[in-house]
Amino acid sequence: MSDPASDTLTHVLERFPALAGGVPRRFGAGLINETWLVDAGAVRHVLQRVNPIFPAAIHANLLAVTRRLTAAGLLTPRLLPTADGRPCLDLGADGVWRVLTWIDGVSQDRVGGTGQARAAGELVARFHAALQGLRHTFVGLRVGVHDTPRHLERLRAAVAANPGHRLHAAIAPLADAILAGAAGLPSLPSLPDLVGHGDLKFNNVLFAGPAAPASEQALCLIDLDTVGPVALAYELGDAWRSWCNRSGEDRTDATLDLEVLRAALDGYCTGRGRPLARDERRALLLGPEWVSLELAARFAADALVERYFGWDPARFAGRGEHNLHRARGQWSLHQAFVGSRAARAALLHFDAPGRARSGGRTMAAAGTTRGKKEE
Repeated sequence: MSDPASDTLTHVLERFPALAGGVPRRFGAGLINETWLVDAGAVRHVLQRVNPIFPAAIHANLLAVTRRLTAAGLLTPRLLPTADGRPCLDLGADGVWRVLTWIDGVSQDRVGGTGQARAAGELVARFHAALQGLRHTFVGLRVGVHDTPRHLERLRAAVAANPGHRLHAAIAPLADAILAGAAGLPSLPSLPDLVGHGDLKFNNVLFAGPAAPASEQALCLIDLDTVGPVALAYELGDAWRSWCNRSGEDRTDATLDLEVLRAALDGYCTGRGRPLARDERRALLLGPEWVSLELAARFAADALVERYFGWDPARFAGRGEHNLHRARGQWSLHQAFVGSRAARAALLHFDAPGRARSGGRTMAAAGTTRGKKEE
């Protein structure tokens, strides 16, 4: 998104009573939504121009969810209305704008330790429990975001349609491995969707401070644009994909930290306040395998198609090169998850379905599993 003109920003400030007299200053990198902090008197607020991938209608979802969370006693960013009582300001070509309450906390890209993982897991469980039974018709949802068969078919089609692509020789064998891996995955259980966050990257968990004990006090979940119905397998599968990879997402050789996963699972079970049913344990066992494979497929397809995921021109020659790098990293992580299936089943007190394929090695003392690097 381009920088807003100063008169546009002035107009936006005038339309939100909470911002009266405030001066905006840029905040954060703005990878999804553009963000400003606005201090109006002694009160700080968050002003955002919402990414066009999200329709203005999603703010009805945010209102329903944050009201329910507040009623349940959970801390959450809340929408502040425009002068005419709307949850956001739609300026057409100049964007959709909103104001949120400020919560003083710290987010980070990687888990700092098992205490943080446990606290984050417990917070997610409390979030899920608070939204259980919420009666709301969610709108503006990302349709098919976890339609794994569709993503696999797109990968197959991208390989077939782009034989002359500069990266085809590197991507084709990786695509074959991904498709073969999908064919060998045990099926996910049939469970009703829960109302979840939808994007539980670790930096969407806000902590009380940067150092212990505050760093092990999870305050709230942020970036609620993706809230809505989601399968438990994908909700926590995506969380653990993000939280438990010690290598981060910029490496092609994933390192799975089983102690972080153990702590996150313990926290989640504590926050739920009731035991996991058998199908829920199966979902938590297999979800990370499905999510990591799905992302590998999506990145590999876009390495050939080159039109969806962003890329870093400072580090890569093109979008395709960056997404091939990402695909290799997610495939390595998938192999680490599959290779650790028996160990993770033991954590869940569950008999592992199928037979874990080779592709990772467990280092019991460190509690880690490494996935193979795909060359």
